[in-house]
Amino acid sequence: MKTKFIKIILCIIFIILSGCTSKKIHRKDIAFPSYPTQNTFIYKQLRKQYQQWQGVKYKYGGSTKTGIDCSAFVQNTYINKLKISLPRTTALQVKIGKQISKNNLKIGDLIFFKTGKNTRHVGIYLQDGKFMHSSSSRGVHVSHINNTYYKKHFWKIKRILR
Repeated sequence: MKTKFIKIILCIIFIILSGCTSKKIHRKDIAFPSYPTQNTFIYKQLRKQYQQWQGVKYKYGGSTKTGIDCSAFVQNTYINKLKISLPRTTALQVKIGKQISKNNLKIGDLIFFKTGKNTRHVGIYLQDGKFMHSSSSRGVHVSHINNTYYKKHFWKIKRILR
């Protein structure tokens, strides 16, 4: 009985630690880019999504306006605004698309971060180094990839859109 209880506790801890997260590291709000420098349609769709979801709190495993995690926000954005179906988790999202370098970023690219031994985080690139995402500390908002935290934890970029 004791061994079964320990296994259950360890499983719960693993699930909590393996989710997407971003630590509380933000000092100021970053505005959504005010003008499109690339694909205008994608820009408008991403802006609409951000306006509808801005400030929604982070909730691990959440997928609604009462709370949403990073991978659900990305999945929701792609299906509802860009009509592209994506997997639900960062572990599966990172397996699709074409890997590209940081200097080739385009609006709509997925940016992945390794935020812990088993934790990953994902956001959607906008432009000028900005990306939108759902962080554990701020909910849905815009951050900059050159923020010290994100620069340190940067992992890879995947292009889903052509």
